Amino acid sequence: MLSKLKVIYKFQIQRCATDPNSYKSLGDSFRTIFRIEGLFGFYKGILPPILAETPKRAVKFFTFEQYKKLLGYVSLSPALTFAIAGLGSGLTEAIVVNPFEVVKVGLQANRNKFTEQPSTMSYARHIIKKEGLGLQGLNKGFTATLGRHGVFNMVYFGFYYNVKNIIPVNKDPTLEFLRKFGIGLLSGTIASVINIPFDVAKSRIQGPQPVPGEIKYRTCFKTMATVYQEEGILALYKGLLPKIMRLGPGGAVMLLVYEYTYTWLQENL
Repeated sequence: MLSKLKVIYKFQIQRCATDPNSYKSLGDSFRTIFRIEGLFGFYKGILPPILAETPKRAVKFFTFEQYKKLLGYVSLSPALTFAIAGLGSGLTEAIVVNPFEVVKVGLQANRNKFTEQPSTMSYARHIIKKEGLGLQGLNKGFTATLGRHGVFNMVYFGFYYNVKNIIPVNKDPTLEFLRKFGIGLLSGTIASVINIPFDVAKSRIQGPQPVPGEIKYRTCFKTMATVYQEEGILALYKGLLPKIMRLGPGGAVMLLVYEYTYTWLQENL
């Protein structure tokens, strides 16, 4: 999972085919990272996701339920309620995870061997000391992160719950599990396709700039426009395959674990 995450960022921060650090394909990126950075190169930036993952998922599902309850007081269709609650949960989630993302992307962009790179804490202290806690420092790329998580959760929850309510429930437990898994897989895949331009913008803003000391990528939509103008529309979808490989099945598993756990807690507590 983390090796796929690292490959996504490696694809997204490379600027064009003439970039000396450019990867030709998914397989080429794995081979190049292994050759230059070693096996542990795939695990760079592992601590920030570990520290952020549990609170991130807790915020995602807890706030989704809270926004859904709040929207119950408003006259909205169920379809719109799920989508707006998902959007709210994604925006809230982004506030929590963005500092971890800044540290993670910085560590993963480092091409030195694992043993030669700074530790997570020392790199975080370096960012705070040099650039502060604001939108140029530990919260760099904040608007792009808002877009990434907001759009993803809006589509993810909106698609899953609306489609699940349309497709009839199956009485067979195995087929019912497969029904939910299939819808969850589609939810994660579609959400990944729609939100990846925000992901690319976030990686460019939070990652190393093309010219050291000169900030080229500053804001979310301006970064998207720059990437599109200089590299074409497909550049906004760099890293899509490993992202789908991670968040398609991962998104399905996450929803199923949440649903079955939530049902069990309601029945037994």
